[in-house]
Amino acid sequence: MTTPEHASGQGSAAAAAPGKTPNKIPAPWWTNAVIAAGALVIIATYIVVLMTQPATLGEDFGFTTLWVMLGYLAGGILILIGTLPRIPRSILGLIPLAIAINITTGQIVGTMTAIPLYLDALGSVVIGILAGPAAGALTGVLTNVVWGVTINPTVIAFTAGAAFIGAAAGWAAQLKAFRAIWWAVLAGAVAGIPAGALGAPVAAFVFGGGLGVGTGGVVATLQAAGLEMFYATTVQSLLSDIGDKAIIFALAFVILWALPKRLLRRYPFTRHSVLRH
Repeated sequence: MTTPEHASGQGSAAAAAPGKTPNKIPAPWWTNAVIAAGALVIIATYIVVLMTQPATLGEDFGFTTLWVMLGYLAGGILILIGTLPRIPRSILGLIPLAIAINITTGQIVGTMTAIPLYLDALGSVVIGILAGPAAGALTGVLTNVVWGVTINPTVIAFTAGAAFIGAAAGWAAQLKAFRAIWWAVLAGAVAGIPAGALGAPVAAFVFGGGLGVGTGGVVATLQAAGLEMFYATTVQSLLSDIGDKAIIFALAFVILWALPKRLLRRYPFTRHSVLRH
């Protein structure tokens, strides 16, 4: 009996013969343009934040925080519109759970402990591996918007980095980085370099250094050693992000390889990486 094609345009991975790529119907041409537009909106918002360096960002929900949040939210909505035809509908039910995981771990590790890590992208990375770069990026954007609205407005300014890590997980999956844990760790470390570069200017120029208990302590230590604030923040951000993303990618590897094949087959994108035949 033949299994029907997914309504999303991607064929059922369960219907594919072992070792073969599932059939799929190409997504509509306009989805790439919409996803690109969403990415441009996020990048533009990030650039404006750096250029204007709004002093009141994150202090309350005033005009400054509102326009930054709306910029990232608009980009996220565009990515969502472009992503929907590309991913199985079942992944949409996992995105709220992924957002909750991101916020919970990020709030505890990043702001309540002395560990100079964040661990606030595990959910985004898992979604990126299961459903691709756009879905991972969307999860990162929505995480920071929801987190900013409900708990900590300062994270809104770091949405570009959150989107990048979700997308990077999907790209790493396409390169089969999650077939061995050491490749996953290496991919996470490499992804941490641009992620740190994205976050450092915001932390330095907008917030005056590290925001978390652990990261702020590292920045203060580096400044005491003689580095200027921007350079201290950049070093801290790069070191923290490289280690942070290496750990997150390793945790995602363990989680996904612990899942049964029949569950992974619900998400055709996993054929690139974690799906075992």
